[in-house]
This record gives sequence, structure tokens and C-alpha cells, in this order.
Amino acid sequence: MVTIKKVETKKELKRFIRFNYELYKDNQYAVPEFYVDMVNTFSPNNAALEFCEVVYFLAYKDDKIVGRIVGIINHKANRIWEQKNVRFGWIDFIDDEEVSKALLDAVAEWGRAKGMTQIHGPLGFTDNDPEGMLIEGFDQLSTMATIYNYPYYPQHMEKLGFEKDVDWIEMQLEAPRDGKMPERLTRMAELLMKKFDFRIKKYKSIKKLAKEYGKEIFHVLNEAFKPLFGYNELSEKQIDQYVKMYLPFIDPKLVSLVTDANGKLLAVGISMPSLSRALQKAKGKLFPFGWWHMYRAVKHPTTNIVDLLLVGVLPEYQNKGVNSLLFYDLLPIYMENGFEYAETHPELEYNHKVQQQWIYFERKIHKRRRCFKKAL
Repeated sequence: MVTIKKVETKKELKRFIRFNYELYKDNQYAVPEFYVDMVNTFSPNNAALEFCEVVYFLAYKDDKIVGRIVGIINHKANRIWEQKNVRFGWIDFIDDEEVSKALLDAVAEWGRAKGMTQIHGPLGFTDNDPEGMLIEGFDQLSTMATIYNYPYYPQHMEKLGFEKDVDWIEMQLEAPRDGKMPERLTRMAELLMKKFDFRIKKYKSIKKLAKEYGKEIFHVLNEAFKPLFGYNELSEKQIDQYVKMYLPFIDPKLVSLVTDANGKLLAVGISMPSLSRALQKAKGKLFPFGWWHMYRAVKHPTTNIVDLLLVGVLPEYQNKGVNSLLFYDLLPIYMENGFEYAETHPELEYNHKVQQQWIYFERKIHKRRRCFKKAL
């Protein structure tokens, strides 16, 4: 028999976080998140809680934890998209349909009691949290920004009556084997700089970058992502948190900013060496040795993969080729540093504007993830 218990203490939250590490500890493709990041995400100080309600559940069988799930009501997103959705996220379970059903039923009942009419997920508090359940690419290494799950997860979802809401795809891009810049990319970028006086802005200091453009970066991303599925704009408090928490870990040479002649930010590209293997070695812990694996991965990368974390262009410039300037700047840096492949962030399968960015590269879809839905 499965028992569902609401997480109410710090000790129970610790068990909630640790369950994922235990379930995937021997999996060569899963990438553990840092425990401290999970604590911060589920902290009462998370700025998203200004507009989100949340509940955490653990599933027990024979007094052993066998699953976990988060229930979220994002009132801001529901208001923007005129929906009454309860989200589920950070879902993990053993291969037992009784367990997965009990977890999802718990969130559905919680949402129904609060007037919601549909359950969907996996989704986080916002689009900056991992989202989507992997349905293809189970033999591909995960990334620090995405979810890995076993193949039986989506099988359970379908058996429980969930259906597709949307899919995201992830692409693997290949750097030119001859080490030369694609002529089409070079022509487009140089034409734009000459005709419109667009400029590529670079920094040697991430502190200076964060001071001058940190908040504006997220304002651009807000505008770029606003029309996308379920997105709700980051608040100023959230932006302040992201600038402080994440930008300090970025290598400024792997950041490209495009501005107009007056310094207005038009586009941003933030990338970093793949930290997947370093995170696996760290096993979710910064201490005693996790910090060393991360430091080496950032400062002295040995990987041949670069992760494209955030790429965004203001809507009014998205059809003008401005993205070409980002890669006109970044591609030579990638090749110089031995990066042979780039991993894109999950992209909605129908977001053809984003996918047009990759026309300069050899590319393939190597992962697909799904948001499921079910009426309550």
C-alpha cells in the first residue's frame, strides 16, 4: 500500500531532495543538481512564491520513500493565460504504477480543492526551472538545466490518462570541421553591423557586465519569451536573485551582447562549458571536493561540449538576423577552446523562429521532452 505524506519539516524536505540522487546514483546519463540549489529553490525566500502556491508530497511504501512530487499553482501564469491549472514538478518514482498514480492524485486533489480544472507538467515555478519529461534521448547525457528521467516515466503518464500538452526539442549543433566560419553567417553579421550600426559588446569582468547589463539581460529575455507557452515574466525581485545567484559563475568570454549604437541591449547569448560530468563527479555536493570539479570545469574545461543556456532577441529584431551577430562573436571562441558541439536549451517544437537560429550549423534533434495534461 502506498502512503502519501505532505512535507512539513526541514528533515522531510532533505529526504525529498535526496530521493532523486538515490534513484539515479548509478545512471550514467542523469546529472544531479546541487543540493544547495535545491534548498534555495524550495526555500520560502524564493521570489516566485510571491505569486505561486506550493505543496510537497512524498510517497512511502513499507516505510520506504518510493516517490516525490511538487504541486504548484502559478497564479500569475494562470491569470495571463486565462487558465485554472495546477502544475506538478520535480516528479520522481520507482517503476510502480500505484506510486505514480498516488503522487499525481495527491496534486490533483490539492489543485481541485483550490478551484483548478486541469493538471499539467512537469513544470517548475517559472520557465527558469527545469520542465518537461524526457520522452526521447534516454541514452544522451543530460545537462545542468534539464531533467533526466527513466523511460518508464512517460509510459506511466499515458497509462494514467495523461495526454500531450506541448513538446520541447533539444538540438546538438556541430562546429565547422574545417575550423572556418560559415560564409553565410559572416556575411549576414557584417552586413547588419555596417547597415544598422549594431554592435557586439564584450566584457572581461563578469562583475562589470552584471553591473551594467545584468538586469537588462533578463528584461530582454522577458520580452523574447513572453509569447511562449505558459511563460510569465520574471519580477524585479526574481531578476535580482538570478543576477546575484547565476551570473557570477559565467565566463564573460562566453557571453555575447548585441546593442544598437546607443547601447540599448537587443540580444543576448549566454553559454558555458558543459558541467554535466563535473556535476556527476560532485554528486550534488559542493564540499568537500565538489567545488574543485566545478572550478576546473569552468576555468579549465576539458569537455568538447558547450551549453547554450540563454539565447534571446527582442521581438522586434527577431526576423532581422540579429542572432547571427551572437554566433559571429561566439563561434570563433568555441572553436578556439576546443568545443566541437553545442547543446541547445529546450525549445518548443513549434518555435520556428528559435530553430532558424541554427541554420548556420550541422544539427540534429537528439532529445525530446513533453508537458502532459489531464482534466480534473
